[in-house]
Amino acid sequence: MLHRIILLSFGLLTGVLGYCTLLDAAPTAREELPNVIIVFTDDQGYQDLSCFGSPDIKTPNIDRMAEQGRRFTDFYVAAPVCSASRIALLTGCYPQRVGIQGVLFPEARIGINPKELTIAEVLKRRGYATAIVGKWHLGSRPRFLPTRHGFDEYFGLPYSNDMWPRNRYRKKPYDPLPLIKGEKAIEHDPDQSQLTTRYTEYAVDFIERNKDRPFFLYLAHSMPHVPLHVSDKYKGSSPRGLYGDVIQEIDWSVGVILDMLRRLKLDKKTLVVFTSDNGPWLTYGRQHAGSADPLREGKGTSFEGGFREPCIMWWPGTIPAGTTCNEMALSMDLLPTLAKLTGVELPKDRIIDGKDIWPLMSGEKDATTPHEAFAFYFGGTLQAIRSGRWKLHFPHGYMTIIVPGKDNRRGTEEVRWIGLSLFDLNGDVGETTNVADQHPDVVERIEKLAERFRDDLGDQARQRKGKNIRPPGYVKKVTWPNG
Repeated sequence: MLHRIILLSFGLLTGVLGYCTLLDAAPTAREELPNVIIVFTDDQGYQDLSCFGSPDIKTPNIDRMAEQGRRFTDFYVAAPVCSASRIALLTGCYPQRVGIQGVLFPEARIGINPKELTIAEVLKRRGYATAIVGKWHLGSRPRFLPTRHGFDEYFGLPYSNDMWPRNRYRKKPYDPLPLIKGEKAIEHDPDQSQLTTRYTEYAVDFIERNKDRPFFLYLAHSMPHVPLHVSDKYKGSSPRGLYGDVIQEIDWSVGVILDMLRRLKLDKKTLVVFTSDNGPWLTYGRQHAGSADPLREGKGTSFEGGFREPCIMWWPGTIPAGTTCNEMALSMDLLPTLAKLTGVELPKDRIIDGKDIWPLMSGEKDATTPHEAFAFYFGGTLQAIRSGRWKLHFPHGYMTIIVPGKDNRRGTEEVRWIGLSLFDLNGDVGETTNVADQHPDVVERIEKLAERFRDDLGDQARQRKGKNIRPPGYVKKVTWPNG
């Protein structure tokens, strides 16, 4: 029976009564609510799965996801670096809109604003159990931790696994890296070779404990971000070396989770999404970094290799098996899509950039992307826009690899410059041939789209401040998680 639930408060700690506009529209009966699992890896390249063309990394469990689900070939995250990409996934907003544009370091005084809305908070309105297992990286002060932003449970690292005392590139050594459970550090500098295993064990335990109610699991692996670590069971398993070993252990993790869903007879009521936060950190070389082939460049750039990620969506009996979607879809689309699926009305007092992509996910005939354009921001600078088959780069510098690194050491990089350049991604996904002179009408049209983004979100290259940006959360006094 249709009903509405009036939210009494969005959170006692925040006291933001304005969030009471987030009402449960409840068109879906509780027993019909799908479970949701998002598996989000770290620094994985577009090609680093067998089902996306890897010649030397074997991922049979993820391949089976693709055989039983839907591959998305034109799936974009909202930033080519960690924190910005993660805030976009969880809030459905461009990072520039919500004030986290780059990478947050342990000493950072900013983090996710308590006024922002996460996927976990959306789904809790429908009675979901919620957990994050793995890397958070949206602020390490207590007020920024996941348990203050809709997650019932948290087990993992508050930031990247290289932010620890053994980082050779940090002039002032990092403090010991905390492994957090809830809001308390239970270990420091944990054995990273066991992280993928421990995350997986916690994830399946959470699933089993919540098998009789709808749940949302955000499994954000720390790997394959450097430093790479793998357990003995997968060490030496891949001809690709340590990097391949790490990906193959992540594939094992996916298999364990899918097997648990089948054993509990939850597979036909669970949506699983597999993707990554940004492209490969190419400076570390082939044995310690992924491959973005056939895309250009990788992490930290606005070329396709920095933003475009492998993505697979799996929901047996609901998402059509063995299919491929070549329409543009974004990580930001997951929040509004899940809200629509679960009958939650999103608040009207803010801009949410993501769109409902259920027609794409469900294989609806002739479904097309709901996005007229997607903006490639790096930090506060608008560097490119994709609209349809076309991608226009605005003049900007970028880092490229001259000599790849090896043995867990960075290689040699240099800054190069790209001028105004138009690429036809339908025939040139590697962004090799500038066709701006041949299509001045396309350049003009996308330039007009760019002006809309600059007006809305700003552009440091043009000294423009966006009209619709919101601040991050901020703490004046430095405080750390307990432990």
